[in-house]
Amino acid sequence: MVRVLIVEDERQLADSIAEGLRLHAMAADVAYDGEAGLERASINDYDVLVLDRDIPRLSGDDVCAALVQSESKTRILMLTAATSVGQRVAGLSLGADDYLTKPFAFAELVARVRALARRSRPALPPVLERSGIELDAHRRTVRRSDRSVDLSRKEFAVLEELMRADGGAVSAEQLLEKAWDEQIDPFSNVVRFTVMNVRRKLGEPPAIETVQGVGYRLK
Repeated sequence: MVRVLIVEDERQLADSIAEGLRLHAMAADVAYDGEAGLERASINDYDVLVLDRDIPRLSGDDVCAALVQSESKTRILMLTAATSVGQRVAGLSLGADDYLTKPFAFAELVARVRALARRSRPALPPVLERSGIELDAHRRTVRRSDRSVDLSRKEFAVLEELMRADGGAVSAEQLLEKAWDEQIDPFSNVVRFTVMNVRRKLGEPPAIETVQGVGYRLK
């Protein structure tokens, strides 16, 4: 699961981008000004920040510079209505990873976000394998013992995080951070129920075990 923060003062556009990214199986949060955006980016672990340059309270340039200075691993995609080469170069020189001018095609935004998200994490094989399970992140398919496993978007995200850990324990907080956005109640049982559903769908023998006081791991 890719987690994205959109910082954009045009509320309708920001909310539309967030909803569109969620439909593409990404977790998306929204901030409508630079100060709120920088605060969220400093607290949460985002893969990609979609950042408008012209935002109130703290400019997109200042938000970008602050994150770069803090050595954040979040990749930054700048949005702007400016189209000149000089303005695009100026944005990239601040430390942004990519640039997209308004208006833009949403499909291109999704492609750029996914490309940046791949750069925010260590490279992994295109197909993850463990405990007889094969997970293809690109095709979004899961198989176990030559049997197709049908998972929801959240279930897929949870299984992917467990497989990325390669046998290591992953806490409920980590799964909540990666697979859900800020709209979720952090005190809910959603992680436990999702893991339970994944475990059931994967079938026998049980592939996910609970590590008491720590979280979950793949055997």
